Amino acid sequence: MSMRKNAYIGMLILGLALLAIPFLVPNSYYLDIVIRMGINAIIVLSLNLLVGYAGQISLGHAGFVGLGAYASAVLPTHFGWHPLVALVVGALGTGLLALIVARPILRLKGHYLAMATLGLGIIINIVIRNEATWTGGPDGMPVPTMGLFGFELVRDQQWYWVVAVMLVLSIWGAINLIDSPFGRALRGLHGSEVASQVVGVDVPRYKAAIFVVSAVAASVMGSVMAHYIGFVSPDIADFFHSIELITMVVVGGMGSVFGSILGAVLLTALPQMLATFEGWETVVFGAILIVCMIFLPKGIVPSLAARFGKGD
Repeated sequence: MSMRKNAYIGMLILGLALLAIPFLVPNSYYLDIVIRMGINAIIVLSLNLLVGYAGQISLGHAGFVGLGAYASAVLPTHFGWHPLVALVVGALGTGLLALIVARPILRLKGHYLAMATLGLGIIINIVIRNEATWTGGPDGMPVPTMGLFGFELVRDQQWYWVVAVMLVLSIWGAINLIDSPFGRALRGLHGSEVASQVVGVDVPRYKAAIFVVSAVAASVMGSVMAHYIGFVSPDIADFFHSIELITMVVVGGMGSVFGSILGAVLLTALPQMLATFEGWETVVFGAILIVCMIFLPKGIVPSLAARFGKGD
């Protein structure tokens, strides 16, 4: 059975689960957690394309999430733009910024690349915090309601279906991208950039392209998150959020589509589950991550797939 066929079977199972979830969750609190899982899953999936498949580390990805979120807050509030237009413009602006910085940043390797992406994320966060006139500064600002085709998205059930459809489309897009010549080139440069150049792969162009794709996806989901919550603060773009996102990639499995989903689901739900430890939840959370990395060093999905002899 091919890896692609396995992936489509997994997508079908996930689709059926998404159809059933609204009828299984007991109340709106749990539905809210599921929606946040879906939003994080799409962001982590886009980050995994960059980190897990192309081998380019990013410790500032939350900055792109923040750009999308604040575009959806600032443009409708201060300029009267339609939220959907603001979302698109925010994504395009984020993509342009990513394209501008991609070539110089992605020339770096290892911890130099990590520090450069970390610096980019910190700069974005500082700008958001300091431009209080437009962004509300450290206090944040409210985000207008999103309208689609004459309907306003105000109920959790409405947002659930929007996020669920976006998640399925994102998985389908990622599977096809990975199995395309573009995806094979990404996996090649992850293995060896020199070997990829020898066989004719334009390494800088492919690096820049996946960096832009990942940034745009993060921006779009930042906008979705902002509209869903109805409020945005600089915390959405801070360093700790970036670390949370990269941890989801590592725990679920780098270079794994469904590892991205699983990592996002587990690390979104885990803090809620550990709230009963009253002050010790961070310690327990860290211990769980350490144990996971010791016994499943490649991430949960790749490790289990290797043990049972099947690909993602």
